[in-house]
Amino acid sequence: MTSNLFILNEAPYGSERAYNALRLASALAGKEGQTVRLFLMADAVACAKSGQKVPEGYYNIQWMLGKLIRKGDVALCGTCMDARGLRDDELVEGARRGTLAQLADWTVEADKVLLF
Repeated sequence: MTSNLFILNEAPYGSERAYNALRLASALAGKEGQTVRLFLMADAVACAKSGQKVPEGYYNIQWMLGKLIRKGDVALCGTCMDARGLRDDELVEGARRGTLAQLADWTVEADKVLLF
């Protein structure tokens, strides 16, 4: 089993980094023998905000993240959440507050670490 850790720092919209990170993470999670973990930091914590409404025909990060949560682990930097006023009860189902210590553990355990 290969363990993949994605660390995402970019806001959900404004660039396509979050979109591309979630596309790749989901593709890997769908492959046999692959596990995926995603840690959201900095402005990326907004990716896990529930209730996102985007223009018709535009990608929806909340929906994409929900698909990944069903296949892997998703955690958010608690300090980054607090700095942006994001509460635990505002998160999409399955995403959870994490810590830097958790990220350190995930990094040590990972076979591959991808940064976006």
